Amino acid sequence: MSFSRTLVLTILLGLMLQLALPWWSITLAGAIAGAVGTRNLLIAFMAGLLGAALLWGGYAAYLNDLNQGLLAEKMGMLLKGIGANGMLILTAIVGGIYGGLGALLGCWARRLLRPGKV
Repeated sequence: MSFSRTLVLTILLGLMLQLALPWWSITLAGAIAGAVGTRNLLIAFMAGLLGAALLWGGYAAYLNDLNQGLLAEKMGMLLKGIGANGMLILTAIVGGIYGGLGALLGCWARRLLRPGKV
């Protein structure tokens, strides 16, 4: 139950925060979700990683579909020719790492501020 709660919270908060804040707001969304969602460090990290990867990867795929893959293909060529699909995967991985580390930070902050309630 706590995995799915942290996962959904990461996605929803990430959607809301990235409307008004820069790219790093996915870390803030993960931190809030990790602090509220679960007490287990591994579950927090994995849920934040998966939630942010789904959010960033899905949005990158949507934008890629809108411009017929032109931008992702050109960016992939700049990064040693990984192509459009490689750029989408790389975007999801980077977003996932930031979301997972944010959720881990939130879980650690919860443990620090409430040591008896872990």
